[in-house]
Amino acid sequence: MRILRSKFLALALLFAMPLTVAVAQKPAKKAAAPAAAAATPDNKLDINTATVDQLKAFPGIGDAYSKRIVDGRPYTAKNQLVTRGVLPESVYNKIKDSIIASKPKK
Repeated sequence: MRILRSKFLALALLFAMPLTVAVAQKPAKKAAAPAAAAATPDNKLDINTATVDQLKAFPGIGDAYSKRIVDGRPYTAKNQLVTRGVLPESVYNKIKDSIIASKPKK
């Protein structure tokens, strides 16, 4: 009986070992600082501080539009994306409820 118990224990440890190694080798999470800096308390993204990747998460915003948004900073109002010709109005209408333009810090 004792031999059977020790074999069972050894077998259980053998199967548990890969799980322990897999959990220990998970990659570290990326820092949330850039996302926190661009997000506002009401979950709107600040177009003056958002990263290119955060902007590309919006529908209709790809590499070109996100670069144009970043290059056109600072904005005093979010509708300047349209008035300055950064985005077409159809794309702006898709994201306007999810963004803000905070006052640039001096």
